[in-house]
Amino acid sequence: MKKRFAIVLTALSCALSGGAFAQGKIQIGCTATTDCASAMVAADEGLFRKHGLDAEMVLIGINSNIPAALLSNSIQIGGPTSTVFIQAVDGGLDLAAVAGASVMNTSSNEAIAAFVRNGVTIKEPKDFVGKKVGAPGLGAFLHVLFRKWLMEKGVDPKSVNFVEVTFPTMNDVLKSGTVDAVLTAEPFVTRMTNAGTGYVGARYGADLARTEPIIFYAASRDWAASHAEDIKKFRAAIAEAAVIVNTDRAKAGASIAKFTKQPLDIVKLSPPNHSEPALKSDQLAWWIEVMKQQGMLQTDPDLNRMILK
Repeated sequence: MKKRFAIVLTALSCALSGGAFAQGKIQIGCTATTDCASAMVAADEGLFRKHGLDAEMVLIGINSNIPAALLSNSIQIGGPTSTVFIQAVDGGLDLAAVAGASVMNTSSNEAIAAFVRNGVTIKEPKDFVGKKVGAPGLGAFLHVLFRKWLMEKGVDPKSVNFVEVTFPTMNDVLKSGTVDAVLTAEPFVTRMTNAGTGYVGARYGADLARTEPIIFYAASRDWAASHAEDIKKFRAAIAEAAVIVNTDRAKAGASIAKFTKQPLDIVKLSPPNHSEPALKSDQLAWWIEVMKQQGMLQTDPDLNRMILK
């Protein structure tokens, strides 16, 4: 694990070394999902500026690249999934969670799906055996949650061939037959359904019905320690933006569509995931247990150290 993160970190550092980011400006990296809606809204509605923070959003293709991007300082705050964050810390990266982003609830769980291409038959969990399934980050939220669902249904996750596929390329990858299914969520489910690419093979998020964090905002511990005032400003802006995300679907949808480059009409078909700025260490306990079951952790992560006080 440490070797994998070291390789990714080196690659990202080399790729980004040609142009340093403007001093004083904070880059916030997230993938093309609704889970970082509070940061998207804070940027669009001027809430970062209101709280004295010069910040902009940066689109990251694969969630599992976020920890390395944080350590290389190509972004200063990122939105890793709970599983990516925990695995990075377990692998030796000194990261700290600085604020909550999204949590699982009935709405977000219903939006999660294993989407199957036309020509492939999936009627029950065991039908995924031997199939090639694309995930937007191996070890990320949707991947780990799906493997948990397979285990609860009596299917060995090792019998499924998982590969990484970014959200924006899922439709094309399915159409080409490169993969048999993808692990995705709204608005991509509706967009691919409308395109006639395939069908929903499983609503595994709804089946599990959990309430733990999906994504939260994190930073390198060194950066957070030397930018305590910026962290306070960030938290204040996120707390204000979370209210908008949870109560004003129109504003939230517009910000999500702008950042993810999804058509607004498609984004409007599903509400953004519930935003919860507060983050407590015990909320990560379930994820740690799940990851231990899947043999993803080498240590016993310190829950109290994970979250920046």
